[in-house]
Amino acid sequence: MKHVINIAMKSVYVLMPVTIVMAFLWAPPAELLGDYSRIIYFHVPLAWVSVLAFVVSGILSVIFLLDKKNRFSGLDGKSFNSAAIGLAFTVCTVMTGSIWAKLSWGSFWNWDPRETSIVFILLIYIAYFCLQAALAGKSSRGKIGSSYLIVAMATLPFFVFLIPRIVWSLHPETIINVNRTIYMDDQMWITLLTALISFSVLYVYLFNLMNRIMVLKHRIGEHPHAAD
Repeated sequence: MKHVINIAMKSVYVLMPVTIVMAFLWAPPAELLGDYSRIIYFHVPLAWVSVLAFVVSGILSVIFLLDKKNRFSGLDGKSFNSAAIGLAFTVCTVMTGSIWAKLSWGSFWNWDPRETSIVFILLIYIAYFCLQAALAGKSSRGKIGSSYLIVAMATLPFFVFLIPRIVWSLHPETIINVNRTIYMDDQMWITLLTALISFSVLYVYLFNLMNRIMVLKHRIGEHPHAAD
């Protein structure tokens, strides 16, 4: 099983370059936006991974609080790592979205419902890291942080799915909409699907790497003179 996971992790070195080549050289430009539309192959996957990472952090937090017998170790640290990846990807989502907004609407920021929602998400998770920093060294840090992540996860459907759909938005109509129609060329949606898979694997790769580093730091902390 571990061998399969390692192969999956290493696939990121192939998938990411393939995604870049497909996005810039294989997929055709959109009719209205032209080559500007190619940023969608990075903006959408970044947004997807940010939500995925936040959801994973919330689920791990639930398991951490329910695990009274400590059958699973380091869940609070893993949820922290996943939230950190989510925050980093959210910042990248804002950056790529701002570039797209400038090219499409002439302004980097327009307080569009989706833009406003992502600001609230950023503030929620920035507050989490501030809380974790304030509780450093305290035994209640894990439980309080996990409780916060669960509440934060509960707000995601509201900010990600509800608000952008009940308020008029400058954003283009969603690719998969109420009519269940995919408004994309075949090459475009294949490229987007490849990008979503690639960035998802990248998330798993980073998450696994951060967790391994966390374990090593813990072992070094238990045996500070082992490296001498």
